[in-house]
Amino acid sequence: MTSIDPSILAKAESWLAGNVDEQTKSTIRTLIKENPKELIDSFYQDLEFGTGGLRGLMGVGTNRMNVYTIGMATQGLANYLLKCFPNQEIRVAITHDSRINNTLFATTTANVLTANGIHVLYFRDMRPTPMLSFAVRHFGCKSGVMITASHNPKEYNGYKAYWEDGAQVVAPHDKNIITEVQKITSFDQVNFDKNDALFSYIEEDFDAIYLEKVKGLSLSKGAIEAQKDMPIVFSPIHGASGKMVPAALRGFGFENINIVKEQAEPDGNFPTVIYPNPEEAEALTLSLKLGKEVGAELVLACDPDGDRYAAAVPNASGEFELLNGNQTGSLLTYYLLSRWKEAGKLDGNQFIVNTIVTTELIDEIAKGFDVTCFSVLTGFKNIASIILELEGKKKFICGGEESYGYLVGDFVRDKDGVSACAMVAEMIAYYKTQGKTVFDVLAEIYTQYGFYKESLISVTKKGKDGAEQIQALMNGFRTNPPTEMNGIPVERIVDVKESTITYVKTGKTEKLDMDKSNVMQFYLEDGSKISARPSGTEPKIKYYFSVNRPLENVADYRKKEAELAKKLEGLKEYFS
Repeated sequence: MTSIDPSILAKAESWLAGNVDEQTKSTIRTLIKENPKELIDSFYQDLEFGTGGLRGLMGVGTNRMNVYTIGMATQGLANYLLKCFPNQEIRVAITHDSRINNTLFATTTANVLTANGIHVLYFRDMRPTPMLSFAVRHFGCKSGVMITASHNPKEYNGYKAYWEDGAQVVAPHDKNIITEVQKITSFDQVNFDKNDALFSYIEEDFDAIYLEKVKGLSLSKGAIEAQKDMPIVFSPIHGASGKMVPAALRGFGFENINIVKEQAEPDGNFPTVIYPNPEEAEALTLSLKLGKEVGAELVLACDPDGDRYAAAVPNASGEFELLNGNQTGSLLTYYLLSRWKEAGKLDGNQFIVNTIVTTELIDEIAKGFDVTCFSVLTGFKNIASIILELEGKKKFICGGEESYGYLVGDFVRDKDGVSACAMVAEMIAYYKTQGKTVFDVLAEIYTQYGFYKESLISVTKKGKDGAEQIQALMNGFRTNPPTEMNGIPVERIVDVKESTITYVKTGKTEKLDMDKSNVMQFYLEDGSKISARPSGTEPKIKYYFSVNRPLENVADYRKKEAELAKKLEGLKEYFS
């Protein structure tokens, strides 16, 4: 029988004594008697804001997503907003995607905010995350809330909090909101007594405003006109982007758009996929099937909240090949910078942004165009921070991360799967008019800037024990760092948490000028790079692998790719 730590049991009993509904209390009593391990996992910690905000499994307890943790988070947000903007009208935009309990959690958020004298602008219908980000700035809101767990399994939900710049909250606001939440020691301190007078809807006419902004990103209208009948397949994977992506594609000028009917309707159970994650090839099974049926030249899909996208294109054998986030990010960056240069718009006052675990090929492309590239910590909110910092000083062109997140232009301050889908389609149409495929362009990029190939391993653990195992892994890297990996000497180790760069042979250390985060990066003598980063969402550690070699001519593309793939597998086996 699993014993329950007294402090954890006390937290559970405080819920039993608190002002919570009887069904929740009954579930807690059952867990105490019959499933103490689940009780421990449900109460051993409080949900905290990570790179994606508040996110976790749905259920009872302080470590679960439910109306009480939502209420406490929102009360903390309300208290902080009232402190930051005294004697001002405070408006907060709210929407959600298709997940289970999303309407309940969104209306709970709205109720608590209006109860605290804050005006809520509530989307009439579910909409993608980038539209929430845009709405915050468009309507002059001080904050925004998106109820979603992005691409996580159906058991999860989440709460993305945004600040007045339209970006997810960053320091000091994220920690300050948590501080306000931690001051709430009783549910009686959460004001659920809604004020309908402070509640209003954002109607469908807002769609046209957003779509007009997306349309304005287009750089190759002539190419689209020439390729307007190019067959495109799209799937929202049962999520919130089912209306907006097709509308954006049509706004760009594409006319032959085929929707995956089995995945068109919003459904939080995600019945046709194992995980609603476009990074996983399995999630695109139905999309690729339709793509073959209609002879598509591009297959697109978005995750449930529409901020991530995926693209697949036919290769030389006619089989669809799923491009990874590093490939699409590199292609889009190369396309955008090329078109800006052709238009004479690059004058040294532009910049792009990527993250430290994203391919360094993007950095090399930026250097080739004499455009500044900033590298930031994982999480799109860190990309948005650079945009805000340089607003009015330098022009943001684009930014992205390896996990299928990309942003073109700055009217949205989060990754935008809607505009990214439209821009990928335009890019393919543009190169098609030149007689080039995506793989032709990739080969050109690799020849100019070096051939980079990346991969990822995610190791997931469960509950409190899993979190401790992940922490032990990271501690092991720091206390006993490897001097070689798969027979390849380690040249230097970057510890982002300790702000150090250590050169292994000499032991010399340097100061790292970057915000702290629990990330370690190992640079090998052959140019390979491995990054280890625990996920903030669940007990998980991610290993990012990158290898590169010069590519002397385009004809060597596939041969060199096979060599690098073999090298990647060797490194992955080392960590497995």
